[in-house]
Order: sequence, then C-alpha cells, then structure tokens
Amino acid sequence: MHSFETGQTVVRRDVHRPGRVWSEHALRLVADTSEGLVAACPPGAETRWPALYIKAREDGDRSVRTKAFDAMASGEWELAPAVWQETELLLWKPPTAWFSVNAFYTGDGLRNWYVNFERPTVRTGDGFDTFDLTVDLLVAPDLSSWRWKDEDEYAHVRRLGIVTDTEHQAVDAARDEVLAMLAERSGPFADTAAWSAWRWNPAWPAPRLPQPAATARRGAPTGG
Repeated sequence: MHSFETGQTVVRRDVHRPGRVWSEHALRLVADTSEGLVAACPPGAETRWPALYIKAREDGDRSVRTKAFDAMASGEWELAPAVWQETELLLWKPPTAWFSVNAFYTGDGLRNWYVNFERPTVRTGDGFDTFDLTVDLLVAPDLSSWRWKDEDEYAHVRRLGIVTDTEHQAVDAARDEVLAMLAERSGPFADTAAWSAWRWNPAWPAPRLPQPAATARRGAPTGG
C-alpha cells in the first residue's frame, strides 16, 4: 500500500466513471495508518467542482444541483476551479468503508460532524479516489443528536442510475455501521475531546492541486 507523509498534499478525487473526475480537493495528510487516512484543509484550499454545482451554491438554488446530477447521468459536465470556504475540515477515511467521517471547524471550534457516504478508497500516486454517494448524516458536536441530509437528492441519483442497487445495499449497511459507531462511541467518536481540540497547523499553507487551473477561482461548497 502506498503511504503518505504527514504534511504532504494529497488529492481526493470523486470519480464517477473510469477516467471521469467529478471533483478534486487538495488536502494535507495528518496521519496515514492501517485504520485509515486522516487529512485536512483550511479555507483557501484548491478544489475543482462541476460548474453547475458551484452555480447552485452561488445562486442559493438547489434545483441547479439537480441539473448537475442530470449532467452526471448523461456523462456531460465541466469542472471549474474553486477554493474551500468558511470552515477548517478534518477528514477520517477508513480504507474499505463506504463512508468518511468529517469534522467542520469555525473560529468557535467544532461546528459539527458530517458523515459522507461514499465508495471505499482507491489509493493513487498523489492521494485517493472515491465517489460521493450523495446522502449524508449531520451530527451535533457533542453527539447528542443527528439527522439525515440530502435524502431527496439520494432518491434522485438512485432513479438516474448513478447509485447502483449494489451501492445502495452497501450504503444501507454503512448507515447501520455509522449509527452503531455513534451509539458505541467508537472510531473517531471514541475521543471527541481530541477531535474537538484539533486546529489547522498554521505552519502549513493551504494545499494546492498539482495542476491548478489558471482561471479565476470561485467559492467551493463547504459541506455540513
């Protein structure tokens, strides 16, 4: 297994089809162990997102996100350069799990946990590939409450065939796994104090993509 060094830039790519990148996100490696990758970024980290997805955020129009998924299903979309905004992100990605656990931080500290359901990791020379399967779990900082997010979009991508029946079954199993982790306070939820105290290392500049686009960068979706 290819391993990465602490502080190294790693690139998360969401790959819908072989050779078709849906998004790219520059991160810095915090830890690389048998339990998973831990990576992070501050505001200003370079990303590339589907142009329609960025437009949906800029316009505050979720219907444009639906058009972005329609474009994904057709195989026709364009990526646009952007930057991560508003929050510091700490991400934990187990190698074979159908999810990642993310924590979002503001100046006031840990804002919320965010479980992203996605394909298992495929290591690459400069990071890892996965694919966001749309549905998410939003969790309070103290783990006292949680709610599902984007179930409507998940139903839409299911209808479009973007999420296959096999992937749907894997997501259902992953939902149960994550809820069990919350109940048992296992995985990253076992040491919420350490996660709550985490802050971006100011000695690390915001990570950049290996070949940043030359055009003007826009604000990327921040999640959560």
